Amino acid sequence: MRRKLVLAVVPALAMTACSSIGPGTVSHDRLDYASSIGNSWKEQTLLNIVKLRYADMPIFLEVAQVIAGYQLQSTLGGSFTGGNFNAASIGQFTTSGTATASGTFTDRPTVVYSPLTGVDFLKRLMTPIPPSSVMFMLQAGYSAQRVMPIMLDSVNGISNGSNRRQRAADPRFARLVQLVAEAQQAGTIKIKIERPKQGEETSVLLFPPNKDLAALNRRQEITKLLGLRSDATELKVNYGSYSGKSDEIDLDTRSMLEIMLEFAAAVQVPEEDVTEGRAALGVVSGQDKTPWSGPPMRVRVGDNAPKNAFVAVPYGRRWYWIADTDIESKSTFAVVMLLFSIAETGTKGAAPVVTIPANQ
Repeated sequence: MRRKLVLAVVPALAMTACSSIGPGTVSHDRLDYASSIGNSWKEQTLLNIVKLRYADMPIFLEVAQVIAGYQLQSTLGGSFTGGNFNAASIGQFTTSGTATASGTFTDRPTVVYSPLTGVDFLKRLMTPIPPSSVMFMLQAGYSAQRVMPIMLDSVNGISNGSNRRQRAADPRFARLVQLVAEAQQAGTIKIKIERPKQGEETSVLLFPPNKDLAALNRRQEITKLLGLRSDATELKVNYGSYSGKSDEIDLDTRSMLEIMLEFAAAVQVPEEDVTEGRAALGVVSGQDKTPWSGPPMRVRVGDNAPKNAFVAVPYGRRWYWIADTDIESKSTFAVVMLLFSIAETGTKGAAPVVTIPANQ
């Protein structure tokens, strides 16, 4: 029986030593790393918004590379002897054997961080978002009622509200946003991006032919609010202040830094932090709704870490978070995070070269 056991253990260990552990780690490691990077990205975004409320410098650190390295080593040993161990007489044939096995498993991940700094990054952070990005968001299905109040400062001279300036939106701006949102839902407004061989890409707002009375009335009201021709069906979208042309829409867009400052003013902070000069003017603790403008993004404050928060970060002596049950704030926060990608704020240099030693 002992001989059979020894002979069975050796092939089993040999098979283990020859098998690969890499494929089995993909299914769980990929999801785990993606979840961790996504959560840290949310936390970094919220923390930088909170820091701006306190006149603190935002810092951005990107996860440039993730390298998961695994190593499985096994050592096998054994001996087997058989015969008559009594030299004086012929006795019963006996056998004896031993087997030894040892193994080590090493999980050594390498995470490479890349800070986003320098003149180029700061310029992009402070450069207004291109109008085409606004159009892309609308074309992708994001509601005008969430996109336009976040990304625009004015449209054809019609001013949006401002949290940091404590300025309510022009009623015409709110009505324009509502009309565009209704046209989105009805499918009576389209967007075209033109990319010429020379020059920058341009956006065109289209009103496809439609005999529906509601659609016609909506188009006429939109063109009237913007000071355009009532029969206009193709409107070129530009960046800048209102030019007064009857066939162009001029968008005064915000930069990512401006967008973050707008939401920083809506962060709930203790009232004493404002009165004592530690935090800028804006929403204070217990004030659920921003009285000035924009879609809601309620960032709450407390002395202890919250339970079941969508995202939470510590800053100073307190915790700041967005409640997991606040779908409106979560949706707005998701748009802000998406804008960091489409606005191309990150000027990335060459990532460090990581060398992984090969084990023989």
